[in-house]
Amino acid sequence: MYDPSRLRTFLAVAQTLSFTQAARRLGLRQSTVSQHVRRLEEAAGRTLFERDTHSVELTEDGEAMLRFARRILEVHEQATAFFTGTRVRGRLRFGASEDFVLTRLPEILESFRHDHPEVDLELTVELSGTLHERLAAGRLDLVLAKRRPEETPPEPPVRQDPRSRRDAPVRQDTLVRHDELVWIGAEGLRLDAGRPVPLIVFPPPGITRALAFEALERQGRPWRIVCTSGSLNGLIAAARAGLGVMAHSRGLIPPGLVRLPERAGLPELGPVDFVLAYGRERERASARDAADALAAAILASGDRLHRGTRHPHPDGA
Repeated sequence: MYDPSRLRTFLAVAQTLSFTQAARRLGLRQSTVSQHVRRLEEAAGRTLFERDTHSVELTEDGEAMLRFARRILEVHEQATAFFTGTRVRGRLRFGASEDFVLTRLPEILESFRHDHPEVDLELTVELSGTLHERLAAGRLDLVLAKRRPEETPPEPPVRQDPRSRRDAPVRQDTLVRHDELVWIGAEGLRLDAGRPVPLIVFPPPGITRALAFEALERQGRPWRIVCTSGSLNGLIAAARAGLGVMAHSRGLIPPGLVRLPERAGLPELGPVDFVLAYGRERERASARDAADALAAAILASGDRLHRGTRHPHPDGA
């Protein structure tokens, strides 16, 4: 009744809130994505998305299907691995951004380790900029991190696949979800328009740090740094204490902090992408297989990597 390929398409649309982005992730035509969703809705007898030319939103039935789809696909993958005898092995060096410290990423990793006990998973939690640097240097195999939307990855080089002895392209970076950066702080925080904006920031090469500086400089608004920490928990503690404001993903606002209202007079920060980025030189077959398996697990549960409510995406069906 529920074809796995259609469920994967549904998950991609639900996580990106974009038929276009889902098509790019899956390597399908947008018309095919729309067809998969329509046939899934016909099978369920329910409308799963409210969509027009400007936004895509899950309905209540869509939210329910999201939970079922994850479970169906998880069991499907387990059955496939069992009966085909395929077992993923080897060492996988995985890097995750500080942004995901307070999400359900630990549950995804726990499930992955249960399903793939022969994978030696090494986790690095760092700033997104640092993770991208380590990935480029060959010190990580897979990274889940922020990226500026305009930073389109270059065409992947060709690698020699030791298993098939044929040339094969390196996997492209994959969009997990698109989000917006906003200013957050303690509830009731008031900014003095006549004084520099008190900033709580990650150290370099933090992406949100750079975007905050750029936005304030475009506005001509003076600022000063009141707290720097490489730990998200450290930044949250400073913000909860009312020391200042910080730029943060709208879908990941930590408990105890709120989005600052427009009357605060702070400039817009713009969008940000969360991506799965692959190492450009994954010559070890075990790293490739393990990275592909973990990437699939993260994409299947990508909707768990957020806090708060969903919001419209400027892209319809």
